[in-house]
Amino acid sequence: MGATDRDNEGVVSSEKKQQSRRPFMYKVLLHNDDYTTMDFVVMILEKIFHKSITEASQIMLNIHEQGRGVAGVYPRDVAETKMILVFDLARQNEYPLKCSLEKA
Repeated sequence: MGATDRDNEGVVSSEKKQQSRRPFMYKVLLHNDDYTTMDFVVMILEKIFHKSITEASQIMLNIHEQGRGVAGVYPRDVAETKMILVFDLARQNEYPLKCSLEKA
């Protein structure tokens, strides 16, 4: 065994490749109620979730017909931020719009 082999004896290589894991994704759900207008829901989908008018209208109809609909799927921190934005905008406009997260 040479001198350099002895020098490295017992040293653990820190060059292991770090495996990057994808973050868990969460669905942001909007829930139907009897007070929030369809136009307001479409506006929320356009402004907060960056949906086209066509896509926002389709999601709004799903919410109206099925009781809830998926506004988008995001990593947890982004999903939580969007949920807070929905709550804030709904309260500012005096709507009881409900929003929740569900693991995708």
